[in-house]
Amino acid sequence: MPLDEIPRVTDQSPRYDCLLFDLDDTLYPLSSGIAEACTNNIKDYVNQKLGVERSRVPDLCTYLYKTYGTSMAGLRAVGYEFDYDDYHSFVHGRLPYENLKPDPVLKSLLLSMPQRKIIFTNGDKIHAAKVLNKLGLEGCFEGIICFETLNPPSRITENNNDWDMLSVNSTIPKTPVICKPSKVAIEQALRLASADPQKTIFFDDSLRNIAAGKRAGLHTVLVGTSVRTEGADFSLESIHNIREALPEIWEEGDAKRFKNVMSSRAAVAAFETVVTA
Repeated sequence: MPLDEIPRVTDQSPRYDCLLFDLDDTLYPLSSGIAEACTNNIKDYVNQKLGVERSRVPDLCTYLYKTYGTSMAGLRAVGYEFDYDDYHSFVHGRLPYENLKPDPVLKSLLLSMPQRKIIFTNGDKIHAAKVLNKLGLEGCFEGIICFETLNPPSRITENNNDWDMLSVNSTIPKTPVICKPSKVAIEQALRLASADPQKTIFFDDSLRNIAAGKRAGLHTVLVGTSVRTEGADFSLESIHNIREALPEIWEEGDAKRFKNVMSSRAAVAAFETVVTA
């Protein structure tokens, strides 16, 4: 290979070393119907389990979701008491998981990425495991940051009001639940992942989550639309478009592999020189 054709390889650390992926409506399309079913199950829970009049439920859930990031966090903030496992079992246990099919294309993409890959979801661990199983993506991720890891028993009774959401004022009731898009949730996820925000790419379908991630210093990718909004460094109509939008994810891996090959060749050459001298 001519000298001018050899790629330049430096000792600089890679630009990205961790990829944080949201789960729902990010690794699979909104058209699956999972999100709609989940919303309906939440409304049923609020009505049937918490006794809220059916006519009041839609407006209440919408307000709580917009204010706190999840209906669960909002329900706790305004005074409702309930078991978290029971809530997740009711809301996620009746989802049409059969709508999700194995995605070998996405699996191949994920496995070809040289960076660490971690799920970052507000959902519970059972739900996350079911989704990954249905998509055929087990083994593609280093770990899962979910409701249980964001809200361990030692933290679950603490009130959290550190919301990095521009539409929320400081007078709203506090919630003990930590979830995206709160600043606390993102900072905690970065600690759990041992990730440097400046070297981390965050993929999510939520405009609020993406905006919060950008304010936390993350590189951000909005999934589900080709329109790039404020706070999003990139936008993808589908998660399958990653390679076209962010080729540098693979280029860094190619550079690293090339460096290793060249180092090996240099070592062999040095060894041969000693032998033949």
